[in-house]
Amino acid sequence: MRTVTFASPYLLLALLLVPLAIGAAVWFDRRRAHYTVAFTNLDVLASVTELHPGRWRRWVPLALFVLALSAASTALARPRASVSSSSQRATIVLLVDVSGSMRSDDVKPTRLGAAQIAMDNFVDHVPSHVKLGLVSFSTSPDVLVLPTTDRQIMHEGIDLLEPEAGTAIGDGIAVAVRVVLSSVGHVARGPNGKIPGAIILLSDGAQTRGVLQPLQAAAQAHAAGIPIYTISLGTSHGTIGIGPFGGYGGFGLGGQFEVRPDPTIMRAIAQATGGRMYRAKSASKVQSIYRELGSSVVQHTARREISSWFAGMAAFLLLGSLAAARVTAERLP
Repeated sequence: MRTVTFASPYLLLALLLVPLAIGAAVWFDRRRAHYTVAFTNLDVLASVTELHPGRWRRWVPLALFVLALSAASTALARPRASVSSSSQRATIVLLVDVSGSMRSDDVKPTRLGAAQIAMDNFVDHVPSHVKLGLVSFSTSPDVLVLPTTDRQIMHEGIDLLEPEAGTAIGDGIAVAVRVVLSSVGHVARGPNGKIPGAIILLSDGAQTRGVLQPLQAAAQAHAAGIPIYTISLGTSHGTIGIGPFGGYGGFGLGGQFEVRPDPTIMRAIAQATGGRMYRAKSASKVQSIYRELGSSVVQHTARREISSWFAGMAAFLLLGSLAAARVTAERLP
């Protein structure tokens, strides 16, 4: 819950009853003091006073009554709160780059290894009713796990990720968009124009393969109401070894090849779809990003009237006031 507003704020004027109630209580207490002074049988008065509870206890019923009056007055103004919740049909697709550059160990143990650890963590902390899917892409995209609430299947899919060849970001996004839409189905869009679905794209480089350009695919996601949250993984000094006959690996016998991330295209994709772009240059940063996304990416904020909360509080406090008055009531002869 973030902010509280009132549908009928003018009814907050009922809170003026609170100081009136306090003033009336003080006035009656003073009259009571005059009555005590006028009491001529001092022996009887002394015996009554000994049985009288501590002075502060006499004000407990009034304090509870004032709080009950305040809560009831607030309920009259029909308070509304911004409450965050996630749809029961919410779907998140993890879109992961498994190009050859993900072998780089500038992020320990490797870029892909760090991403796998972070995604496993993410899977375990997302609300259980949220469906998760997994799509990888290299030269072409591959749907590894269709959206499901079965977390074990997601872990198994993440374990299967292996670095391959090129980077087809646009084609990967297009496939992820279709996977989200097939899971969410026909559902009304929220006030922000989005459906209860999102894509988390992790990549460490620029597009080198594929038919669809990244921003063309981002336009498809935007039209479908699907935000893309992007993670640009890696440092500017990342390298991978080239084998003696070309290709990745070979213990670098063919030399080292620089593999720098491309945060510019990641930022453009996020901005085009209403998502957000993140930079990750370490394994701990990747984990913190996925942790943050796990608690916020499918959350939406709705205005909800909470008058019943204050009305219930007022009733509870009023009962407490009556009970306290019964316990602390003064008994005169």
